[in-house]
Amino acid sequence: MPPSIAKVFSTASWFEREVFDMYGIEFSDHPDLRRILTDYGFKGHPMLKDFPLTGYEEVRYDIEAKKVVYNPIDLPQDFRMLDSLSPWEGKTIKVNTKE
Repeated sequence: MPPSIAKVFSTASWFEREVFDMYGIEFSDHPDLRRILTDYGFKGHPMLKDFPLTGYEEVRYDIEAKKVVYNPIDLPQDFRMLDSLSPWEGKTIKVNTKE
């Protein structure tokens, strides 16, 4: 765990928080190590690519509750693309060749 230089350089605090948020690197003796780019409830670190690209929850801000609300996503089978063909193989096309 690298030491924090936020006490020497005050602006380093934001850069260390960004590195923690994106890569998960923690700095020892950091005064306020919390997320600044992703949501506080976010699990994982985006630059480590340890989270699904299409999530299982929808995140939105609820005006009445005045907070971020997580709702599960329910996709019907009609909208799912379950095509087993490779995009490079595709379907064969018959070409008429007359000699």
